[in-house]
Amino acid sequence: MDFTLPQYDPFRMLPEIFMLLWALWVFTYDLITKRQKEAAVGYMALIGPAVPLLFIVFYLTGLLPESWRYGGSGFGAMFFNDTTAMFFKIVFLGAAIMAIGSSFGITKQKIVNHRGEFYGLLLFSTLGMMFLASSNELLTLYIGLELTTIPLFVLAAFFKDDKLSVEAGVKYFVIGAFSSALLLYGMSFLYGLSGTTGLVQMKMNMAVVFLSYRDIGVILLGGIVLLVAGVGFKLALPPFHQWAPDVYEGSPTPIAAFLSVGSKAAGLVAFGKIFVNGLMAFFGPEQAPNDWGMLVGLLAILAMVIGNVVAIRQTNIKRMLAYSSIAQAGYIMIGMVVLNEHGMASVAYYIFAYMFANMGAFAAVAIFEDQTGSCQIEDYKGLAKTSPVFAVSLSLFLLSLVGIPPLAGFLAKYKVFAAAISMATVDPSASWLYWLVGVGVLTAVFSLFYYANVMRLMFFSNEEPRHKITYSVPALCVLLLGLAGIVVFGIYAEPILKLVRTIPADFGLYIP
Repeated sequence: MDFTLPQYDPFRMLPEIFMLLWALWVFTYDLITKRQKEAAVGYMALIGPAVPLLFIVFYLTGLLPESWRYGGSGFGAMFFNDTTAMFFKIVFLGAAIMAIGSSFGITKQKIVNHRGEFYGLLLFSTLGMMFLASSNELLTLYIGLELTTIPLFVLAAFFKDDKLSVEAGVKYFVIGAFSSALLLYGMSFLYGLSGTTGLVQMKMNMAVVFLSYRDIGVILLGGIVLLVAGVGFKLALPPFHQWAPDVYEGSPTPIAAFLSVGSKAAGLVAFGKIFVNGLMAFFGPEQAPNDWGMLVGLLAILAMVIGNVVAIRQTNIKRMLAYSSIAQAGYIMIGMVVLNEHGMASVAYYIFAYMFANMGAFAAVAIFEDQTGSCQIEDYKGLAKTSPVFAVSLSLFLLSLVGIPPLAGFLAKYKVFAAAISMATVDPSASWLYWLVGVGVLTAVFSLFYYANVMRLMFFSNEEPRHKITYSVPALCVLLLGLAGIVVFGIYAEPILKLVRTIPADFGLYIP
């Protein structure tokens, strides 16, 4: 029997290859300099995601020569660079840059002997996300997800002398391993029914099998439930959200930020590839019990209600942002269940806008924690008097998370709500989406309460402020980058909207 290697082109994996080599170099550089170059290691780590980010942006904007063939298949049918992959790689790399820029404070004060490992593991996690975005079949998708998650287990527990950090790492490891097992078990159901791990071929095979053997419904439903549970843990969707507040609170703040954006975006890519690309044929009440749309819609409602209501009671700002991220996952999933040309486009824009707002908010929290050692909301009282730039920046990030115009968060929420309404209008069987949007609008009003509470303490407290915030160059750059993102892409979003409009075609959805 003849054996032939699949057609491969390493050039299409050039950003991933660079990231791999650079992560190894960051490890090595910290060792050969005997861990004495604290700032140099951080600046060197920034090069890792910055170079691939520029490469992808230049490719998408046509600034690279046509001979630089980056789009298309890189290793048989397993690795494929389409618009979706490249767009989400921009989100992953942008989140990594902002996380590294926010880490200079903790690497100076708390991480003295393992800076190279800290930054290197962050780069390896980003590398896993990049491979996940380009995966085109179940096994490479799972491997990319594990390469994303395993470094984060270590990073969550990086403060080994801090009980909360160790607890965060252990909880994230146990729950992450359990969710990976559920995800892999669900994938085995799909492989058993379709006979393939390729997502596109799986969709076609499953449609044929379903038409021939209607009694596979129970087996398919079992696989869908396992997959929703597995990915639901990654996205922190209720009832799989219990780990998030404790892990966010105990993790180093830049890692909590990276978890809330990068890891969530990776979970969205995995969900979209499996359900929208691989199981889209099984969406709709006419094919019950194989309708995953209503199941995910119910989880989205739980996320919006639980996340926003419980966040009101929080006194620790990292726990508050953790519950906020649970609620944000609910808003994003509204767009995910909309299977028309607007659904995936709205999800892509939402996570892009969310990256700037949430990473910026966590960057501000990291700056405050580095200088005060506190994450208590009460300690933010009166900051507008001594640190007006800090107070205004944090307020703008929080207002974007609420969805206040003209910031990018407003357009993001508008897009997912409008996508759901457009589908419910033309498809009577999707009228339940009106209820989903209604819950989303009401809970967005609830969210204003706990976000505004932080702003109230900073601007209107009668107590004298206890602290004055100063900035390092990397931290200030992260704040300015976040502010630029929520303002510029809130007022002038057309370049990003033009790009995300091409994403539904990657999922076989109609584009007029």
